[in-house]
Amino acid sequence: MSDSQTDSSEQQFVGNQQAFRGNDPRRKSPILAATLSFIPGLGQIYVGYYQRGFTHILVMGSVFSIVTTAGDEFALFPLAIMFIVFFLFYNVIDAYRRATLYNLSLDGIAQIELPDDFTAFDLGGSYIGGVAITVFGLVALSNTAFDFSLIWLEDWWPLAPVALGVYLTFRAYQDSQTKTLEDSE
Repeated sequence: MSDSQTDSSEQQFVGNQQAFRGNDPRRKSPILAATLSFIPGLGQIYVGYYQRGFTHILVMGSVFSIVTTAGDEFALFPLAIMFIVFFLFYNVIDAYRRATLYNLSLDGIAQIELPDDFTAFDLGGSYIGGVAITVFGLVALSNTAFDFSLIWLEDWWPLAPVALGVYLTFRAYQDSQTKTLEDSE
């Protein structure tokens, strides 16, 4: 077999492989994923990231509900609107990138974790998340069951992101120390 025949058969094989990739029914359209994500979470669900998609719609729905029910007295209205706009654009970009990476992974070019079939939410442990939800529930209960005023929250809410920032900084420091110890061994 001559070199020219070998080259043409290799090109034919590569061409057929690319044609197969283009017709693979598992492929996702990044443009469609981005377009669907103008409804937050729908693009992620289209690609197969169900948990992320449902989380996005819950976040957007919660913030939108707070903004619409709080009325004109809501002091954080401009911040909430900025968050909604940012989250919407983040959602669109995330869906586009996930669809692109999904396709590259199907092609064997990129190595990402493909989404599993829909499973129940993982309610695995998180001390911080558990404590935060418990505190939120107790504060809400004190307002609804015992008519405890929540006016103090207007002045003290910035402590929550401060505490979260301190915790994240502490965890990053611990992780860097652990990595330094592992590298030195």
